Amino acid sequence: MRIRALSIFCFFLIAQYGSCQEINIYKTFGGYRFERDSVSISPRMVLTFMKANPQAYAEFKQAKANLDAASVLGFAGGVLIGFPLGTAIGGGDPEWVLAAGGIGLILVAIPFNAAFKNHALNALDIYNSKLSSSTKVNVKFYWSPMGGKIVFRF
Repeated sequence: MRIRALSIFCFFLIAQYGSCQEINIYKTFGGYRFERDSVSISPRMVLTFMKANPQAYAEFKQAKANLDAASVLGFAGGVLIGFPLGTAIGGGDPEWVLAAGGIGLILVAIPFNAAFKNHALNALDIYNSKLSSSTKVNVKFYWSPMGGKIVFRF
């Protein structure tokens, strides 16, 4: 009977632990990486995890919109810079106005990227703080060698 009760209690703790994983953000060379339980996840998956917390969800939704805008502008700017450079390397007459437009698009993308970072950090702080304050369970196991009992203290 004790083994059954102990296994049910341990299963409950594991289920609680699995449902309340924190999400972390790391800066990488190409942008940002999100991790949950040491597994890399996409911003779309972060958005689905945050549906349980409406305030964090709204904040991260704004962050994702900024990330999408920065990605589109950055890619378009890179293409506009790449064509004249390729033409110049190939020996043709490059259109430097396109490169200037590409630089302008990249400069416009920088504030969107900064807004993404601010909103994402805000959303993760809200999500992780609600998680740690509402579902954190401190359980200590004690084993008494004299009586052979296992004691749970919360």
